[in-house]
Amino acid sequence: MSRAVLSLGANLGDRAGALRGAIEALRADGLVARSRLYETPPWGPVEQPPYLNAVVVVRGDRDAAGWLARAHELEQAAGRTREVRWGARTLDVDVVTVTGDDGTPVLTDDPVLTLPHPRAHERAFVLVPWLSLDPAAVLPGRGPVADLVAALPPADVAAVVPWEHLR
Repeated sequence: MSRAVLSLGANLGDRAGALRGAIEALRADGLVARSRLYETPPWGPVEQPPYLNAVVVVRGDRDAAGWLARAHELEQAAGRTREVRWGARTLDVDVVTVTGDDGTPVLTDDPVLTLPHPRAHERAFVLVPWLSLDPAAVLPGRGPVADLVAALPPADVAAVVPWEHLR
C-alpha cells in the first residue's frame, strides 16, 4: 500500500469534465481526498489558455511506478497527446509524492519518475490546492507546504483562483 499526491490540470476542451472524469476514475483506485478546482495561468514558455487544476490524495496497492502508469492511463483516456513540452493539454496528471505504508517518502532521481516532483516546490498551481486540501502537508526534502506557499511570489499565489463553477 502507498499514498500518493497527484496534481491534475487541463486547459483544452471541457476542462472541468476532464478533471471530473479523472477524479471519478480515481475513486476505484482509493481516492482519499480532493481539492476544489482552481483556475490558474499557464506555466512555461508556450502561449496557451488558462488551466483548471486540482490536487488529489489516493491510497492503494500501487507503488510509485504504478501511480505513474495510472496517471498516464488517465491522460490517455482524456485524449492527451505529448507533442509540445509544457504545451496545452486535455489532461495532465503529475505524481507529486508517494509515501509508503510506514510513512516513509519514496525518493528517486530516476528520469522517468523523479520523486518528489522536482518542480512542485515552485508551482503555486500545485501547492495552493494541496495546502487547501491538507494544511499539514509536507513536501519531502522541501518542508511544509504552507512554508513553500509563503515563500512563493505573492502574485503567483494570487493567480491561483478558486473556480466557482464546480467544487
